[in-house]
Amino acid sequence: MRLSRSALAATLVVLLSTSVAAAAEPEQRSFVDLLALMSGSCKTLRIAGREFACKAVAYAHGDKGRVNFAVAVDDPSDDSHVVSFSGENGKRADDNSYELPIDRMLLNSKDRPRVGGLPIPAERTSTGVCRQTGNFAAKQVSSITCSATDVSGRTYELLFISDGRPVSVRRIRQSAISDPFK
Repeated sequence: MRLSRSALAATLVVLLSTSVAAAAEPEQRSFVDLLALMSGSCKTLRIAGREFACKAVAYAHGDKGRVNFAVAVDDPSDDSHVVSFSGENGKRADDNSYELPIDRMLLNSKDRPRVGGLPIPAERTSTGVCRQTGNFAAKQVSSITCSATDVSGRTYELLFISDGRPVSVRRIRQSAISDPFK
């Protein structure tokens, strides 16, 4: 069963909010304050050597400054399969390019422990980078590339290409920390 873009967005917000909150220490809990859902296709989605297609790609900004490029994996055997390239201190070189250093991968699946009915992702310390071409404020993103390697040597790669439709940006709550539109 295919989910609509709205249902995928809602699912990713809940999963990412739960993921970020559950993975953090109580005093460091963070919640998604901005979500941008992009329309297009994954030309490459490689997770630990396996090739996948994707259902959706989203940018999620946490109220404490953490950013995730989350990918809903098109995995017929697991409808909860989501991988997120996660990092902090992203930088814009100009209005149409953004670079995020990756320091962890968040891996979610149907087999993960649950809190409140939602799976909590495995968190893998990683190194890598995501690069976005385009601008959320203008609601246009043309591509996202991500590459990361976790401490066990597993590699994760993403090449997302937009279909040209405007990005769906949803501000969930106000946040003063590292606002992506400033």
